[in-house]
Amino acid sequence: MEIYTTIHTHMWCGGHFNIKMIKVRKTDLEGVLVIDVECFEDHRGEYVETYNEKEYKDAGINYDFVQDDYSRSTKNILRGIHGDEKTCKLISCPYGKFYLVIVDCRKSSSNFGKWQSFILSDKNKKQVLIPPGFGNGHLVLSDEAIFHYKQSAYYDPKGQFSYHWNDPRFKIWWPIKNPILSRRDEVGHHVAYR
Repeated sequence: MEIYTTIHTHMWCGGHFNIKMIKVRKTDLEGVLVIDVECFEDHRGEYVETYNEKEYKDAGINYDFVQDDYSRSTKNILRGIHGDEKTCKLISCPYGKFYLVIVDCRKSSSNFGKWQSFILSDKNKKQVLIPPGFGNGHLVLSDEAIFHYKQSAYYDPKGQFSYHWNDPRFKIWWPIKNPILSRRDEVGHHVAYR
């Protein structure tokens, strides 16, 4: 269900002004949003504005992002499930394709363990906004992919939590049985919130 749409006519492209638009939709998880951004294409290639503070705040996304990170991984690598209690993340896929899972990891929530999956790629240009207290994991589906995310707080390794990618409590469906994992994700221990 679409909850916000912002439109601006400020993009000069191909000799004329184009309408610029982002669409923000609710998901099945409280506070988790999907953002569709506009892509402009012509004979030279494509142009995408991946973030505009004013437009996102006009659309009700009132986080101040302070850090950008990305990971590059190859096919069948699975990272996650990771998160913390203070950071909002805005996730996108500027290259390749991955299967993204978001899990409600708030211990006090009646929806603890509820999850939803999304496909993000350089073709669909989708972004997913994850509030604090939610965990995320992703599996690379293409030969290679970049997982990019903006963060509303500086990374603090002491405040991180990890859950095993196939924790039986969550019953997450992954399109793979034996992913390639890091040592951290093989163990998948949980670090309690401070």
